[in-house]
Amino acid sequence: QVQLVESGGGSVQAGDSLRLSCAASRLTFSNYAMGWFRRAPGKEREFVAAISRSGGVTLYADSVKGRFTVSRDNAKNTVYLQMTSLKPEDTGVYYCAADRELAPSRVVPTTQLYNYWGQGTQVTVSA
Repeated sequence: QVQLVESGGGSVQAGDSLRLSCAASRLTFSNYAMGWFRRAPGKEREFVAAISRSGGVTLYADSVKGRFTVSRDNAKNTVYLQMTSLKPEDTGVYYCAADRELAPSRVVPTTQLYNYWGQGTQVTVSA
């Protein structure tokens, strides 16, 4: 079955950087747009960023625009989330997700449209 495994989370200070990785297996990675979501304590899961199948189109939540960068390496079946200038409100469990897309440039922020999810990695940002 499809597996998405996140890594790279940790505890950092405000202003620090982290890079999350999500390794995918048992799927044709280039057929999937990939997304990053997060769930803060006591809150609903929210969209963070997404990248199209080829990597040519990206989408970001307003709260992370200019600080986070999503990228992918289709040869390695891996998607990344580079996070800089981290803030305490970025704290949460970060999940990657895969969206089977026919359109090569389509990206969506909608949780329900993603087919597969990873188990998540914890990011904690202290003030």
